Amino acid sequence: QVQLVESGGGLVQPGGSLRLSCAASGRDFSLYLMGWYRQAPGKQRELGGNIISSGITNYADSVKGRFTISRDNAKNTVNLQMNSLKPGDKDVYYCNARRILTTLKYWGQGTQVTVSS
Repeated sequence: QVQLVESGGGLVQPGGSLRLSCAASGRDFSLYLMGWYRQAPGKQRELGGNIISSGITNYADSVKGRFTISRDNAKNTVNLQMNSLKPGDKDVYYCNARRILTTLKYWGQGTQVTVSS
């Protein structure tokens, strides 16, 4: 069992930056693909980006060049640095952990990001 707790959401002006953090409890953190998803009201949750244990990342086209995912396997944390934020980035952001070679996956409770002047 893995528990994920996100932090760092809030209100930011267009063009600004926010850093989201996700702390994971449980064992074998390095065996999990960690991801950040986003969801707007009434829409499906969609991938923002993910990162494997070695640090290789993958991003949705909508955030490439603006968002950066990093992880610290020793501290069981994954971060999402969001720069050049746009009003369209206003979503609830969820941390996700998916254990490799299995169907096991876990979600955090979500953190709201609002981009507005």
